[in-house]
Amino acid sequence: QAQLAESGGDSVQAGGSLRLSCRASGLSLGIYAMGWFRQRPGMEREGVAYINRGGSVTKYEDSVKGRFTISKDNHKDTLYLQMNNLKPEDTANYICAAQQSFDNDLYTMESNFQFWGQGTHVTVSS
Repeated sequence: QAQLAESGGDSVQAGGSLRLSCRASGLSLGIYAMGWFRQRPGMEREGVAYINRGGSVTKYEDSVKGRFTISKDNHKDTLYLQMNNLKPEDTANYICAAQQSFDNDLYTMESNFQFWGQGTHVTVSS
């Protein structure tokens, strides 16, 4: 059974850094485009960062550009999100998602992602 398991969430002060991981089991990330989403308190889930199957193309939501970096290690079946210069508004449950990809294009439509993790909580205090 395919599963995604996030880890790395924590409570940090503004300006701090965290590295989130998303470990896949039951599926090979080498054929999946991936995304990091977040759900902030009282808000709808939103896409934060996306990466194509091969890991060569990425896209970021405007508020995290220059601060967050998405990457994937297909040999380890693991997706990462390096988060630097964290702000209180980054407080959220961060969720990874996978979409099977038959090309090396980037995919960003939330409804097309087939597998979802449960999330890992990030709290940023001012």
